[in-house]
Amino acid sequence: MATPDHPPTEPAHRPETGPRTETGPRAEERIAVDLAAVVSQLMRRMRAASSHGALTPSQRAVISRLYTEGPTTTAALARAELVRPQSMRMILAALEEQTLVERAPHPTDGRQVVFSITERGREAITSVRQAKQSWLLDAIDTRLDADERRTLAEATELLKRLVQE
Repeated sequence: MATPDHPPTEPAHRPETGPRTETGPRAEERIAVDLAAVVSQLMRRMRAASSHGALTPSQRAVISRLYTEGPTTTAALARAELVRPQSMRMILAALEEQTLVERAPHPTDGRQVVFSITERGREAITSVRQAKQSWLLDAIDTRLDADERRTLAEATELLKRLVQE
């Protein structure tokens, strides 16, 4: 009992008042784990559908970046792809050997070179993207009904919000 001399005490541990609801931390954690697993599986399936010769995922990422962002240096590519410059040099050497990228002198710094995608590289990345899109379109068309496609469209909008910076 609380008196002026003895204030009320808080229990050291408050028991739960009932089972966790679907909006509790455990539900969000489960959603995060499940979403990460499904996105990973989706990416693997799309990569498998679009395999272009012996290109590794890192090589595909580099030619895709050169395709969308234009010519750049080894160091800039390494920073963008979060790899060491030595690793990026190996990736670029393999792409150059396949004539998917080419090097040119840096316009203002003679110590550096600039890499750009070749026409063959553009064709390769376009082919990869078309194969992925074709597989995904077919999967959506054949595996989902109209209501599920609407739900997927709504989920896609939510995913876009998650990745916005």
